[in-house]
Amino acid sequence: MTASQTELVFTRRFCMGHRLISGCSERCAIPHGHNEYVTVTLIPGPTAPKQKRLDGHSNMLLPFAEAKGRWHRFIDERIDHSFQLSEADPLLTWFEQNEPQRLERIVVTPGDPTTELMAALLMAKLRAFLKEQGDILMPRSLEIKETPTNTVRLHGDPAHYIPLTQRPAAQCWWNRADDSTRDAV
Repeated sequence: MTASQTELVFTRRFCMGHRLISGCSERCAIPHGHNEYVTVTLIPGPTAPKQKRLDGHSNMLLPFAEAKGRWHRFIDERIDHSFQLSEADPLLTWFEQNEPQRLERIVVTPGDPTTELMAALLMAKLRAFLKEQGDILMPRSLEIKETPTNTVRLHGDPAHYIPLTQRPAAQCWWNRADDSTRDAV
C-alpha cells in the first residue's frame, strides 16, 4: 500500500452456530454459537480510476452503499443465524434426511468450520462479489472477531488457506458471486 492509498473499512455483526468434529476440542464438538464481527478492508482494484486526488464532485471511488451493499446483504441473509458444518459432519446428512427445509441456513465447509477457515471462505466470496462488480475494489484484509479475545485477520489470497477439494475451484460456493453457502453434494 502506498502512503496515499485510500482504504474502505466495513464491519458487520452476525450470530452463528457451529461445531468442530476433528477432535481438537471436545467442548467445540457440541453445537454452540458465537456473536461475531466481520470487518473487511477494501482498496482500489485493478479497474479503479488512476487518480491522485478526489475529483471535487462525488469525491469517492464508489458510493459506500454500492461498495458494501451486496456484502452486507449476504452477511445478513446468509451468514447471520446460520449453522456452520463440515461437509463430513453426520449432522449434515441428518438435516438432508429430516429437515431439508433448513439446508438454506447451513454453511457447508471443507473440514471443520473454524474461524480461520471461515475468514478464508468469506474473503474468497467477497472477492467473487467484487470481481462481478467490475474489480473497482478488492479486499486487502478480512477479520473475524469470534470472541472479545479471539480474532483472525487474513491478508492475501484466500486460496492459499482453503483446503483442496475434489471439485474444481470455480464450482465451490465461496468462489461464486451468488448467495450460496453450500454446494450440491
